[in-house]
Amino acid sequence: MKPAILSQKLATAFKSGIQLLIVSSPGIGKSAIVEQAVNNAALVTMHPAVSDPTDFKGMPAVIKAIGKSGQSFAEFLPFGNLRKLVEATELTVCFIDDIGQAPHAVQAALMQLIHAREVDGTKISDKVVFVGATNDSSHMAGVASILEPVKSRWNSIIHLEADAKGWRAWALGAGIAPEVIAFIAFRPELLNNFKATRELTNCPSPRTVESLSKLIQAGLDDHELIAGAVGEGFAIEFNAFRKVWKSIPDLDAILAAPLSAPVPSGDPSLIVALACALSYKATKANLPSFMAYLDRLPKEYEFLALSDATARDPKLLSTKSYTDWTLANQAMFA
Repeated sequence: MKPAILSQKLATAFKSGIQLLIVSSPGIGKSAIVEQAVNNAALVTMHPAVSDPTDFKGMPAVIKAIGKSGQSFAEFLPFGNLRKLVEATELTVCFIDDIGQAPHAVQAALMQLIHAREVDGTKISDKVVFVGATNDSSHMAGVASILEPVKSRWNSIIHLEADAKGWRAWALGAGIAPEVIAFIAFRPELLNNFKATRELTNCPSPRTVESLSKLIQAGLDDHELIAGAVGEGFAIEFNAFRKVWKSIPDLDAILAAPLSAPVPSGDPSLIVALACALSYKATKANLPSFMAYLDRLPKEYEFLALSDATARDPKLLSTKSYTDWTLANQAMFA
């Protein structure tokens, strides 16, 4: 399932009390998707990988007996996150993150919490809905296995996959470096090229590509640092693309003379770089000129530039220029 679709499904699941377990390779953004889908609900996050089984029972405390005997007894009293789940009076999403990395003893302790919705007789509020996330077991991410009874406690297990188009739409509003977004448009298959290894190296994933953007924006853009963020192969291709990015024509000159400005041909990376860079210049005022130049590009690059421009500034969708373009290109939306 793609991230944008998962976000929608989670919002519905939270309202309906449906409990989902999300599985993917590392770095795709499971935690961020859950946090965004929570919206206005309360969020309680648990990390069983660093918990003890007793953390999900409560804290033992001596209680004075009421009666003639005067004897005392002990109970497990909810504290911390467990207390929040017991006392919740509004929709509360309990996010159990990295559950697959938890020891089996901790997973077993969670079963009663997730399924029976009580711990030693202390009931969880009806306002609480559980959602879990884990890396899969094939990427050396500390996930040995998940107990079968734990798996069956979830209403459904969802496998999340990376989506370059959806990632770019997110990245345009998240301040990701323009050249990074453009490179993913050029090489979308490199957004998530995770390969497990025992070496101290990174692989491309949405998480590490975001780290690359931070390095670029901080001016820490030498080859060694880039390779340390996303791996040697990605770094070589990205640095080659950056040379192309720096050679794109003057964008203001293009918008000033859209019908006579040169249109690059031959090198696909240059056309992608130009289309993506130009999308950052689009405004309501210059959209006619922007569209006039795009009309001279191959159709797929015209669509790329316009998609990025409208994702960055949705107000462009209400302009006459955009409406006219959609009417003239209805076949692309069929």
